[in-house]
Amino acid sequence: MRLLGRLTPLDELNASRRKEMFALYARHYDGVTFGQFEEDLAAKQWVIEVIDPADGSLRGFSTQCVLNVSVAGRVVRALFSGDTIVDREFWGDPALSHVWGHLALSLIDKYHDEPLYWYLISKGYRTYRFLPVFFHEFYPRHDVPTPPAEAAVLHALGRSKFGDTYDDSKGIIRPRNPCQLRDGLGEITAARMRDPHVRFFLDSNPAHALGDELCCLAPLSRENFTAAAWRVIGVSPATAHKELAR
Repeated sequence: MRLLGRLTPLDELNASRRKEMFALYARHYDGVTFGQFEEDLAAKQWVIEVIDPADGSLRGFSTQCVLNVSVAGRVVRALFSGDTIVDREFWGDPALSHVWGHLALSLIDKYHDEPLYWYLISKGYRTYRFLPVFFHEFYPRHDVPTPPAEAAVLHALGRSKFGDTYDDSKGIIRPRNPCQLRDGLGEITAARMRDPHVRFFLDSNPAHALGDELCCLAPLSRENFTAAAWRVIGVSPATAHKELAR
Protein backbone atom coordinates (compact mmCIF):
# COMPACT_ATOMS: atom_id res chain seq x y z
CA MET A 1 0.00 0.00 0.00
CA ARG A 2 1.32 3.42 -0.96
CA LEU A 3 0.78 6.36 1.34
CA LEU A 4 -0.53 9.76 0.27
CA GLY A 5 1.26 13.02 0.97
CA ARG A 6 -0.07 16.56 1.10
CA LEU A 7 1.25 19.98 2.04
CA THR A 8 -0.94 21.69 4.65
CA PRO A 9 -0.53 25.32 5.75
CA LEU A 10 -0.10 25.51 9.50
CA ASP A 11 -3.27 27.56 10.02
CA GLU A 12 -5.32 24.78 8.38
CA LEU A 13 -4.09 22.14 10.81
CA ASN A 14 -6.85 21.32 13.30
CA ALA A 15 -6.40 20.36 16.95
CA SER A 16 -7.16 16.70 16.31
CA ARG A 17 -4.41 16.40 13.72
CA ARG A 18 -1.93 18.21 15.98
CA LYS A 19 -2.60 15.68 18.74
CA GLU A 20 -2.20 12.85 16.23
CA MET A 21 1.14 14.30 15.14
CA PHE A 22 2.37 14.49 18.71
CA ALA A 23 1.24 10.94 19.47
CA LEU A 24 3.14 9.66 16.44
CA TYR A 25 6.24 11.64 17.41
CA ALA A 26 6.10 10.45 21.03
CA ARG A 27 5.91 6.82 19.88
CA HIS A 28 9.33 7.26 18.29
CA TYR A 29 11.08 9.76 20.61
CA ASP A 30 11.62 10.01 24.35
CA GLY A 31 11.86 13.31 26.21
CA VAL A 32 9.35 15.49 24.35
CA THR A 33 6.28 17.14 25.86
CA PHE A 34 3.18 18.32 24.02
CA GLY A 35 3.99 21.91 25.04
CA GLN A 36 7.46 21.71 23.51
CA PHE A 37 6.06 20.11 20.40
CA GLU A 38 3.43 22.83 19.99
CA GLU A 39 5.98 25.60 20.55
CA ASP A 40 8.21 24.19 17.82
CA LEU A 41 5.25 23.69 15.49
CA ALA A 42 4.10 27.30 15.93
CA ALA A 43 7.31 28.53 14.26
CA LYS A 44 6.61 26.59 11.05
CA GLN A 45 4.62 27.51 7.92
CA TRP A 46 3.58 24.12 6.58
CA VAL A 47 3.26 20.48 7.54
CA ILE A 48 3.77 17.67 5.07
CA GLU A 49 1.18 15.10 6.12
CA VAL A 50 1.69 11.44 5.18
CA ILE A 51 -1.68 9.71 5.23
CA ASP A 52 -2.95 6.13 5.07
CA PRO A 53 -5.51 6.20 2.24
CA ALA A 54 -7.42 3.30 3.80
CA ASP A 55 -8.59 5.20 6.87
CA GLY A 56 -7.15 8.74 6.68
CA SER A 57 -4.86 8.18 9.67
CA LEU A 58 -1.53 9.98 9.97
CA ARG A 59 1.50 7.79 9.24
CA GLY A 60 4.14 10.49 9.08
CA PHE A 61 4.79 14.19 8.89
CA SER A 62 7.47 16.84 8.46
CA THR A 63 7.26 20.49 9.55
CA GLN A 64 8.62 23.12 7.17
CA CYS A 65 9.37 26.84 7.01
CA VAL A 66 11.55 29.33 5.15
CA LEU A 67 14.26 31.04 7.21
CA ASN A 68 15.86 34.35 6.22
CA VAL A 69 19.33 35.39 7.41
CA SER A 70 21.85 38.04 6.43
CA VAL A 71 25.25 36.76 5.33
CA ALA A 72 27.97 39.17 4.17
CA GLY A 73 25.39 41.84 3.48
CA ARG A 74 22.98 39.73 1.44
CA VAL A 75 19.74 37.97 2.32
CA VAL A 76 19.96 34.19 2.21
CA ARG A 77 16.87 32.00 2.36
CA ALA A 78 16.69 28.39 3.48
CA LEU A 79 13.91 25.83 3.52
CA PHE A 80 14.12 24.39 7.02
CA SER A 81 12.84 20.90 7.74
CA GLY A 82 11.99 20.52 11.42
CA ASP A 83 10.31 17.65 13.28
CA THR A 84 10.03 14.71 10.88
CA ILE A 85 8.87 11.16 11.48
CA VAL A 86 7.39 8.27 9.48
CA ASP A 87 6.00 5.11 11.06
CA ARG A 88 8.65 2.40 10.91
CA GLU A 89 6.23 0.16 9.01
CA PHE A 90 6.40 2.66 6.13
CA TRP A 91 10.08 3.55 6.06
CA GLY A 92 11.05 3.86 2.42
CA ASP A 93 7.64 5.08 1.22
CA PRO A 94 8.25 8.08 -1.09
CA ALA A 95 5.12 10.13 -0.22
CA LEU A 96 6.87 12.57 2.12
CA SER A 97 9.86 13.11 -0.18
CA HIS A 98 7.56 13.57 -3.18
CA VAL A 99 5.66 16.42 -1.52
CA TRP A 100 8.85 17.95 -0.13
CA GLY A 101 10.36 17.93 -3.62
CA HIS A 102 7.43 19.84 -5.09
CA LEU A 103 7.60 22.36 -2.24
CA ALA A 104 11.31 22.79 -2.96
CA LEU A 105 10.64 23.33 -6.68
CA SER A 106 8.02 25.99 -5.91
CA LEU A 107 10.56 27.86 -3.78
CA ILE A 108 13.28 27.51 -6.42
CA ASP A 109 10.89 29.18 -8.86
CA LYS A 110 9.86 31.87 -6.38
CA TYR A 111 13.41 32.79 -5.33
CA HIS A 112 15.15 31.96 -8.62
CA ASP A 113 17.43 35.00 -8.47
CA GLU A 114 18.31 34.72 -4.76
CA PRO A 115 20.56 32.37 -2.74
CA LEU A 116 18.45 29.40 -1.59
CA TYR A 117 19.38 26.34 0.48
CA TRP A 118 17.90 23.36 2.27
CA TYR A 119 18.75 23.56 5.98
CA LEU A 120 18.55 20.19 7.70
CA ILE A 121 19.36 19.28 11.28
CA SER A 122 19.98 15.63 12.02
CA LYS A 123 20.25 13.51 15.14
CA GLY A 124 20.14 10.27 13.16
CA TYR A 125 22.20 8.84 10.33
CA ARG A 126 19.08 7.97 8.33
CA THR A 127 18.16 11.64 8.11
CA TYR A 128 21.71 12.62 7.14
CA ARG A 129 21.70 9.97 4.38
CA PHE A 130 19.00 11.93 2.53
CA LEU A 131 21.73 14.41 1.55
CA PRO A 132 23.97 12.16 -0.58
CA VAL A 133 20.91 10.42 -2.04
CA PHE A 134 19.15 13.59 -3.22
CA PHE A 135 21.93 16.16 -3.73
CA HIS A 136 25.19 16.38 -5.64
CA GLU A 137 26.49 19.16 -3.40
CA PHE A 138 25.87 19.24 0.36
CA TYR A 139 27.76 20.02 3.57
CA PRO A 140 29.31 18.93 5.82
CA ARG A 141 30.53 15.74 4.14
CA HIS A 142 33.32 13.21 4.39
CA ASP A 143 35.14 13.83 1.12
CA VAL A 144 35.51 17.63 0.87
CA PRO A 145 35.73 20.46 3.42
CA THR A 146 32.81 22.85 3.75
CA PRO A 147 33.55 25.95 1.63
CA PRO A 148 33.77 29.24 3.57
CA ALA A 149 30.62 30.66 1.94
CA GLU A 150 28.50 27.66 2.94
CA ALA A 151 30.09 27.57 6.41
CA ALA A 152 29.06 31.21 6.89
CA VAL A 153 25.48 30.35 5.90
CA LEU A 154 25.43 27.38 8.27
CA HIS A 155 26.69 29.50 11.17
CA ALA A 156 24.24 32.34 10.44
CA LEU A 157 21.30 29.93 10.36
CA GLY A 158 22.44 28.13 13.50
CA ARG A 159 22.89 31.32 15.52
CA SER A 160 19.66 32.89 14.24
CA LYS A 161 17.46 29.85 14.81
CA PHE A 162 19.05 28.20 17.83
CA GLY A 163 20.97 30.92 19.68
CA ASP A 164 23.45 29.76 22.28
CA THR A 165 22.45 26.10 21.92
CA TYR A 166 24.33 26.16 18.61
CA ASP A 167 28.05 25.28 18.86
CA ASP A 168 29.65 26.89 15.82
CA SER A 169 32.98 25.18 16.47
CA LYS A 170 31.32 21.80 15.83
CA GLY A 171 28.26 22.75 13.79
CA ILE A 172 26.12 21.03 16.42
CA ILE A 173 22.93 22.03 18.22
CA ARG A 174 22.77 20.87 21.83
CA PRO A 175 19.11 21.39 22.82
CA ARG A 176 18.27 22.35 26.39
CA ASN A 177 15.46 19.80 26.36
CA PRO A 178 16.73 17.09 24.02
CA CYS A 179 14.67 14.17 22.80
CA GLN A 180 16.11 10.83 21.77
CA LEU A 181 15.02 8.03 19.48
CA ARG A 182 13.43 5.19 21.40
CA ASP A 183 15.42 1.98 21.78
CA GLY A 184 15.52 -0.13 18.66
CA LEU A 185 14.93 2.71 16.18
CA GLY A 186 18.46 4.04 15.75
CA GLU A 187 20.51 0.85 15.63
CA ILE A 188 23.54 0.88 13.34
CA THR A 189 24.43 -2.37 11.63
CA ALA A 190 27.90 -3.47 10.54
CA ALA A 191 26.81 -3.01 6.93
CA ARG A 192 25.82 0.59 7.63
CA MET A 193 29.19 1.25 9.24
CA ARG A 194 30.83 0.48 5.90
CA ASP A 195 29.05 3.53 4.44
CA PRO A 196 31.44 6.53 4.57
CA HIS A 197 28.49 8.93 4.95
CA VAL A 198 27.27 7.07 8.03
CA ARG A 199 30.75 6.98 9.55
CA PHE A 200 31.15 10.70 8.90
CA PHE A 201 27.83 11.48 10.59
CA LEU A 202 28.77 9.43 13.66
CA ASP A 203 32.21 11.06 13.90
CA SER A 204 30.73 14.55 13.44
CA ASN A 205 27.88 14.07 15.91
CA PRO A 206 29.12 11.62 18.56
CA ALA A 207 26.32 12.52 21.03
CA HIS A 208 23.51 12.08 18.49
CA ALA A 209 21.91 9.39 20.65
CA LEU A 210 21.53 12.01 23.42
CA GLY A 211 19.69 14.39 21.08
CA ASP A 212 22.49 16.51 19.58
CA GLU A 213 21.72 17.70 16.04
CA LEU A 214 24.21 18.10 13.19
CA CYS A 215 23.50 21.18 11.05
CA CYS A 216 23.57 20.48 7.32
CA LEU A 217 23.12 22.49 4.15
CA ALA A 218 22.49 21.84 0.46
CA PRO A 219 22.10 24.43 -2.30
CA LEU A 220 18.48 24.26 -3.43
CA SER A 221 18.49 24.24 -7.22
CA ARG A 222 17.35 22.00 -10.03
CA GLU A 223 20.96 21.36 -11.01
CA ASN A 224 21.81 20.08 -7.55
CA PHE A 225 19.12 17.38 -7.50
CA THR A 226 20.37 13.86 -8.25
CA ALA A 227 18.59 11.41 -10.55
CA ALA A 228 17.20 9.71 -7.43
CA ALA A 229 15.68 13.00 -6.29
CA TRP A 230 13.97 13.54 -9.65
CA ARG A 231 12.53 10.01 -9.54
CA VAL A 232 10.99 10.66 -6.13
CA ILE A 233 9.69 14.09 -7.14
CA GLY A 234 8.02 12.41 -10.08
CA VAL A 235 9.01 14.74 -12.92
CA SER A 236 12.04 14.77 -15.17
CA PRO A 237 14.52 17.67 -15.06
CA ALA A 238 13.66 18.46 -18.69
CA THR A 239 9.95 18.63 -17.91
CA ALA A 240 10.58 20.83 -14.89
CA HIS A 241 12.65 23.25 -16.96
CA LYS A 242 10.00 23.37 -19.70
CA GLU A 243 7.30 24.18 -17.16
CA LEU A 244 9.45 26.96 -15.68
CA ALA A 245 10.02 28.47 -19.15
CA ARG A 246 6.28 28.73 -19.93
